[in-house]
Amino acid sequence: MRTPARPARRLAWPFALLAGAAAAFTYVGLIDPNHPGHYPVCPLYALTGVYCPGCGGLRCAHAVATGDLGTALHDNALAVVAFAVCAVLWVRWVWRARTGRPAGFSFGGHWGWILGGLVVAFTVARNLPFGSLLAP
Repeated sequence: MRTPARPARRLAWPFALLAGAAAAFTYVGLIDPNHPGHYPVCPLYALTGVYCPGCGGLRCAHAVATGDLGTALHDNALAVVAFAVCAVLWVRWVWRARTGRPAGFSFGGHWGWILGGLVVAFTVARNLPFGSLLAP
């Protein structure tokens, strides 16, 4: 018979992930992606001039790390939403781990299609003239 893991052990993975995310945001917050030479250029944009769904993501993360939400939304609104969703899911994970419940997430197959459709719509919109506000 297995004994339940202690709370500290159950919380190790969520806090390890938090430490990694904090380290990444700290690095991007300190090394400004708005100055050329620190990060690679998006290959899709460099080859075609088309913005991918991730274009502006580093500048967005820099703006979030420095507390400039308006700039973050301008650089990549989809990334801001993704950061917020990840934060909510992380809090849910910690709560479930703290209370001893399984941390698993189950999303139905339709959520993948919905998410994919949103990413495609965002990508297409930011590359059209009417969606220029979404372009980085």
